[in-house]
Amino acid sequence: MLKAPSEPGIQFSLGELADQLGAELIGDRGSVVSRIGSLDSATPDTISFVSNPRYLAQLATSSAGCVIVSAAHRDAAVSRGATLVASDPYLCFARLTQLWATRRRAAIPSSIHASAVIHPGARLGHHVSVGPLAVIEDAAVIGDGAVIGAQCFVGEGASVGAQTRLAPQVVLGSRCHIGARGVVHGGVVIGSDGFGFAPSGGRWEKIEQLGGVSIGDDVEIGANTCIDRGALDDTVIEDGVKLDNLVQIAHNVHVGAHTAMAGTAAVAGSARIGAHCTLAGGAGVSGHVTLADHVHISARTVATHSILRPGVYTGLFPIDDNASWEKNAATLRQLHRLRDRIRALEKNKEIGTS
Repeated sequence: MLKAPSEPGIQFSLGELADQLGAELIGDRGSVVSRIGSLDSATPDTISFVSNPRYLAQLATSSAGCVIVSAAHRDAAVSRGATLVASDPYLCFARLTQLWATRRRAAIPSSIHASAVIHPGARLGHHVSVGPLAVIEDAAVIGDGAVIGAQCFVGEGASVGAQTRLAPQVVLGSRCHIGARGVVHGGVVIGSDGFGFAPSGGRWEKIEQLGGVSIGDDVEIGANTCIDRGALDDTVIEDGVKLDNLVQIAHNVHVGAHTAMAGTAAVAGSARIGAHCTLAGGAGVSGHVTLADHVHISARTVATHSILRPGVYTGLFPIDDNASWEKNAATLRQLHRLRDRIRALEKNKEIGTS
């Protein structure tokens, strides 16, 4: 099995990690780790973690220099070597990766590639990095420490917040805005026209999309996701939202803070999604529908009407062999008729007993 090598220049002492992660260290504060890895691929310079009890069997035989565990697995971890004890090992691991990435990025100097095209009217902050063949148009504003990847396009009057990173080939359309510390992966298009057409004599007349897109702070957008500009007002994505790859957000949608959507989820025009909601893979929300805060839509489920109470909602028809599925589907088509027959029988029974 191939193993990720140690990264030159990235090292942490266990004492430093304990202090920054707020974990209890059992072991030598001066010991150093230089890579993060899984238990089975770990080497003595690796820090790993256990959050799922299924992997406890690998703990005793792992060569990891240090392991992050919960208090429940403290003794098992200590018996093999250095240990960081955290109340939530998975969250601790997430913050560990952030420390690693921050140190890695600190080693990359800010620069403007010679092939980048930057309009004289654009404003760039301090320590901005702009990659090859990127285009930044007039009146665009790029915040301090932002990274604009190769072949990115930042349109007229658009803005990118401080420390936000656009991966290669991201499009941020005119008058579209993203806040601080965002992460936008390759192929994302922010500010494409919403799907708006008026019928006219058997043809379609385009409705010009005159709004923009407003995205808050700490938002992450997965590869090839599309967020359409509003028809009149802005499409809004609030702080802390996480969108997976291939998500579609239509025009005039409003997504509340810290909502997350998995791959191929889709939200139709003018829908309003509350805060702390989740849409699982392939889930959908119909146009003009409202979801309250803390609503969770299961995989492949479509919310066709407003949901105003928090909870988990599922509308998925279970998979079956095709012959059985066809029989069940045929029965479902008769449910309305069966309901009427049952009501008639109940009514006749009531008449007969009166």
